[in-house]
Amino acid sequence: MRIILFILQKEFRQIFRNRTMLPIIFVMPLIQTLVLVYAATLEIKNAPVSIIDLDHSQLSKQIISKFDASPFFTVNDGQYSHDYIAGELKNDNSKAVIIIPAGFEKDLKTGAATGLQMNINAIDGQGAGLISIYAERIITAAVNQAAGTKQEAVIKPAAVDIRPRFLYNETLNFKYFMLPGILTILVTMIGSFLTALNLIREKEMGTIEQINVSPVGKFQFLIGKILPFWVIGLFDLSLGIGIGMLLFGLPFAGSVLTLFVFTCVYLFTAIGLGILVTDFARTQQQVMFTIFFFFLLFILMSGVFTSVESMPHWAQEVNRINPVFYFMKGIRMIMLKGSTLADIATVIGSLGALGTVIMAVAVWQYRKTT
Repeated sequence: MRIILFILQKEFRQIFRNRTMLPIIFVMPLIQTLVLVYAATLEIKNAPVSIIDLDHSQLSKQIISKFDASPFFTVNDGQYSHDYIAGELKNDNSKAVIIIPAGFEKDLKTGAATGLQMNINAIDGQGAGLISIYAERIITAAVNQAAGTKQEAVIKPAAVDIRPRFLYNETLNFKYFMLPGILTILVTMIGSFLTALNLIREKEMGTIEQINVSPVGKFQFLIGKILPFWVIGLFDLSLGIGIGMLLFGLPFAGSVLTLFVFTCVYLFTAIGLGILVTDFARTQQQVMFTIFFFFLLFILMSGVFTSVESMPHWAQEVNRINPVFYFMKGIRMIMLKGSTLADIATVIGSLGALGTVIMAVAVWQYRKTT
């Protein structure tokens, strides 16, 4: 135990003397939570939309005014021509071009078949889907309002009144969904990247050879390497959560203790991955490229930006060996749903098993010559 304490003292001194690591530990949480939460969003706001009004009726004006009042759209006046419509979408001047045909309100009153035409730029498929949904809701609301205010109208509102209730994120605030994902990236960087950089730096400087010929045992050395980044990872997670709650009003429905226990299991896995990489690498460049490869793959498949359920079946099966996927799922359940350890037993069990395998291979692969 005394040897481990001396190693921990050495590690913390070495970490805080390293000018490369300090910005990652203290500055990166601030930048990621303050910048990425705003930038990495799939919400639609102020999307430019061109509306071509060929009806010039009270209803068409009401539809345009509702689009104009919506925070999701910015309305541009349009011209009815094929070249204009194609140019607006091709040049990305408008995300959508909506055409209100002549006689639209009259056809609705008489019960004749009619409709609106929406031409949407679908390069961003998810954004196009949101624009379609928002536009449909605005048009439906305008038509239903016209039916309720005009006694002579034949326009009938929908017979079924659907009032959805959004659980765990009632305001549909995308920041509440995004911030746990940013925290996952942060903890992964601390656990894997910094651990690997710290180990490989000792290899390059030759100081690890002095430890290898010392009476310090392999497990004592590895414990001394693991614990500092365990503490730093928990510190940065706490810092990120504090910023999120203070600046974004992030709800925290679960238990702090549950989150920390779950994070400790994940850090065990992430640190093991960092050690495993340095077992085979010889330079910092090799470590950075290897970590970047796995980091990018794991993050994109974990559900930070896209739903895992919408991925192909084979991709969902691959996620069974993706530790970031388990942590992403668990942290959102704890923070937004208030899940307990019993609720995430399957997630924490799978993550613990995966971490045990990774750490066992990393420790077995590490060779200490005496």
